[in-house]
Amino acid sequence: MRTRHSAALLAAAALALTACNPQSAPTPDRPVGGPHAAAASTPPPAPASSGPAGKAATLPNLVGKGLQAAQDEAQTAGFFTLKSHDALGRDRLQALDRNWKVCSQTPAAGAGIDTGTTVDFGAVKLEETCPAAEAPVPKPAGDTMPHFIGQGMKAVRGALPADAGITVKDAVQSRMVLQESNWKVCTQDPKAGVALTGQPLAFTVAKTEETCP
Repeated sequence: MRTRHSAALLAAAALALTACNPQSAPTPDRPVGGPHAAAASTPPPAPASSGPAGKAATLPNLVGKGLQAAQDEAQTAGFFTLKSHDALGRDRLQALDRNWKVCSQTPAAGAGIDTGTTVDFGAVKLEETCPAAEAPVPKPAGDTMPHFIGQGMKAVRGALPADAGITVKDAVQSRMVLQESNWKVCTQDPKAGVALTGQPLAFTVAKTEETCP
């Protein structure tokens, strides 16, 4: 009997404390966890975007200049987003800009060009001749094998699936093909138009300046 009276007294005390402190009881406007719970669950506002807005400026004609000099002049004119590519389609990197010269620029020289525009230089090495038209970039392989004959082996490899098994052999002699940007495709297996189903791909190549047998 004594135990039953004690439990009843404890229950009455708990109800009295709840009545004295109404904030502890959850309501539709006050979620469980206290008055700060709703604020904590609200994500902070996204920061406002910032950055200098582009302005119109004159882009000089930089064709025929050394790549490094062309980049410096473009930056002096206010254009800082610059890139370059191999105008011969061989996917060579312009590792030392002073060894390359500009054959083309995009956009062309002119006034009123937004300084936020990316300026892309097509370039060849100093001892090379600029092509009358830039070599086309190899078409990326999809479900079928593209036509790669005559194109740079390094650029061709970049157009193939990353998981493709590829063998490359010298078509002229028994040389090792170490730097694929200096080689062009002579033959390909499978031929253009054949479905790509994960089969191994084989190429024979010759140096860029050589004639395929």
